[in-house]
Amino acid sequence: MTATGTLHRIPVHPWRWVPWLLVSQALVALVWWQLGWKAGLPLLLASHALFLLPVFLPNSRFYAPVLARLPGPAVWLTIDDGPSDDTLAILDALDRHDARATFFMVGARAAARPELVREVLRRGHGLGNHSQSHPQARFWALGPRALAREIGDCQQVLAAIAGAPPRWYRSVVGMTNPFVAAALHRHGLARVGWSARGFDGVGCTPETVVARIAGGLVPGAIVLLHEGAAHGHNVAIVEAVLRQLQARGLRARLPLETA
Repeated sequence: MTATGTLHRIPVHPWRWVPWLLVSQALVALVWWQLGWKAGLPLLLASHALFLLPVFLPNSRFYAPVLARLPGPAVWLTIDDGPSDDTLAILDALDRHDARATFFMVGARAAARPELVREVLRRGHGLGNHSQSHPQARFWALGPRALAREIGDCQQVLAAIAGAPPRWYRSVVGMTNPFVAAALHRHGLARVGWSARGFDGVGCTPETVVARIAGGLVPGAIVLLHEGAAHGHNVAIVEAVLRQLQARGLRARLPLETA
């Protein structure tokens, strides 16, 4: 088994970015005062970009640690946005291929369909926190209280159904949000990114998605998949990815099972 200490990295200093922000803005003010707006304005914009860009980079460690690959030969399948009408069919596909996955669930959807959460656990899979309401259009801009509620409420829902709180967290659309680390620290959660994705949460065809993912199906990969998308192809995509793994001699396992 892989030691969890190196994988399950809870943010230790969730506000470490604040001093850097203050120093950068003090520097901008100094330059503006000494050299005027022609020098100060570009520096101001660059300083803001420095703190904004990591929000939209799924595997950026600027605001919080993130696990984007595993040691060892196994592949970690992660399935976002459930539970959904696809959940049982995906579980059946995983069973057929002797595969394990972690389902990053939306709290409100889990509360509405707790029997699916329990079935995921009964079949030997894992759970992860994927926010309470999945506010994908505004997650990046949530303030500290709203962000804390999104993560905390989902944690409470999943813990009540499963009997134990999840240990893994994935941001909505992969966005970090400057305040996410404080919530992860409070709940003992480690953030999970990915190394292979096919953009299967939006309109797509299974062939296109699998072609995008195929190049990243290597030992240690963390694969991002979805369920319940409106296009209706998620079950077929999961099945196709599982066949790809089998053809390459790779096994889908949870992190604690990796060698």
